[in-house]
Amino acid sequence: MKPDVRTSSRNALAAPPRPLRVLVVDDDRDTVLTLMALLREEGHDTKGVHSGRHAVQAVRDFDADAVIMDIAMPEKSGWDTAREIRDAIGRARPLLIALSGEYTKGADRVLSQIAGFDYYLTKPCDPGVLLALVTRLKPSAV
Repeated sequence: MKPDVRTSSRNALAAPPRPLRVLVVDDDRDTVLTLMALLREEGHDTKGVHSGRHAVQAVRDFDADAVIMDIAMPEKSGWDTAREIRDAIGRARPLLIALSGEYTKGADRVLSQIAGFDYYLTKPCDPGVLLALVTRLKPSAV
């Protein structure tokens, strides 16, 4: 009796995608821990760093698919860090999500054009919106 190829193909297609690797960068330790816990509940791998200075190397070491980053950090801002990530790694990956305590009209456009952020969220952000942005990534494309 021949094996049912359709069944084995269907099972292969139903295999769960690999978890996304999400780096959280914020000088506020509680924000990092909260976002990491939220993302882990959804099955993502996470890593957190507390300064922009360490973010670029962490993106490389962790091979991050997405970075959620505060733009107002001491020592090295999220603006500068995002530009450095884009210069070092490119625009295709990782997805960059900016977090800020304030929203000014047009900030999302400026952050995209100048620093290479893909999305802009204000703190505190809606967890559902954040998860929707991160899960828009297709594991086959990363």
